[in-house]
Amino acid sequence: MNRFFSAGVLFVGLCLASSAGWAQSAVTGNAEKGRDKAQTCGGCHGLPEYKTAFPLVYRVPKIGGQNAAYIVAALQEYRKGDRTHPSMRALASSLSDQDMADIAAYYSQVK
Repeated sequence: MNRFFSAGVLFVGLCLASSAGWAQSAVTGNAEKGRDKAQTCGGCHGLPEYKTAFPLVYRVPKIGGQNAAYIVAALQEYRKGDRTHPSMRALASSLSDQDMADIAAYYSQVK
């Protein structure tokens, strides 16, 4: 019984240690820095009812006030190619994880 208890405690400890390491390595966004980095984004995402004509007519979403985690996830999906809009894919592929977090922090505060 003690051997199983010890193994369980070790397993839980390893899980907590690895999740603590992950949390410490997570990137924190800075909205002030994000404002400067998001200048390109506002040309499309800051215009109400804006539509692009490339590659197809596409209604561009206004992202001000969107959840920061969602924005980061979307940008990562564009960078990986899971989302395929060519302009967004090109822009996202040029961003670091810190850039994404900063832009997301900024847009999450914009109304």
